[in-house]
Amino acid sequence: MRLPPLNAVRTFEVAARLESFAMAGAELGVTSAAVSQQIRHLEDFFGKKLFVRNGNRLALTDAGLAMYPQTAKALEELAAMTLRTLEGELRTRLIVSVPFSLAEGWLAPKLATLLASHPQWSVDVRVEDDPVDIARHAIDLRVSYGEYHYPACQASPLFHDEVLPLCSPGFWHQHGNPEFDLGALHDSQFIHTQWGAQFASHPTWGDWFAAQRAARAPDPAAGRRSGLSSLAITLAALGLGVALGQRALAAQAIRDGRLLLLAQAPLKLGHGYCAFIPRGKLGRGDVQRLLQVLQG
Repeated sequence: MRLPPLNAVRTFEVAARLESFAMAGAELGVTSAAVSQQIRHLEDFFGKKLFVRNGNRLALTDAGLAMYPQTAKALEELAAMTLRTLEGELRTRLIVSVPFSLAEGWLAPKLATLLASHPQWSVDVRVEDDPVDIARHAIDLRVSYGEYHYPACQASPLFHDEVLPLCSPGFWHQHGNPEFDLGALHDSQFIHTQWGAQFASHPTWGDWFAAQRAARAPDPAAGRRSGLSSLAITLAALGLGVALGQRALAAQAIRDGRLLLLAQAPLKLGHGYCAFIPRGKLGRGDVQRLLQVLQG
């Protein structure tokens, strides 16, 4: 059986995922020159060029693009086999990775449902932003926004959320009006979610007013700003303003009466949320049961 140099294969997977020799070196704990040397070693083995420079950007060649998904899958399966061997097949331990905003308001109640039926299961929750090294950290299921992450994994749709105007009953009693006219509020009373530079498809207060055919665009600099959608909902529940809150994250607070739904005029997020499962773990019953609960 002829195999390529495994250390070079691992280096290729990281460099292809991060599109940078320098970033790959930082993750692997080596220099970018060492990464480049490993890539040359692999290119010599296959007799094919795997990367090409496109300006300041590192891009995969056709050969590299063909190799990457299979390489990532093989490494994930190897990591899963290693974990099973080291920890034992009889021990059920789920490692779930989730973005910060979904951890408490959405994932925690789902896990409570799962563990009520399977109290003996051990669950390890990792709260982290994309990208996540699923293979290296032996993650069983990753929840992410959008379907474009982790091509080596199977993507299963979970839900496509929407945002609605929300505030606490006390805030509206003090600052609102009988007509529920949000356009009458001062700019300082709006809570804005700052999604970050890598996101451009999330609805803003300007988008919401435009959908209502209202000439209003509250100035984020004059209001409250939050770097997490879940925190924006918490600020609204504390009476600090009106937020465009995600329905999935605010559902329990709305049912409890801690949040007031000001208008039945939702805006869809740009993408849905998906669960990503390494293909080597698709046959595990505990992973499939977790997926069912998350989709329920």
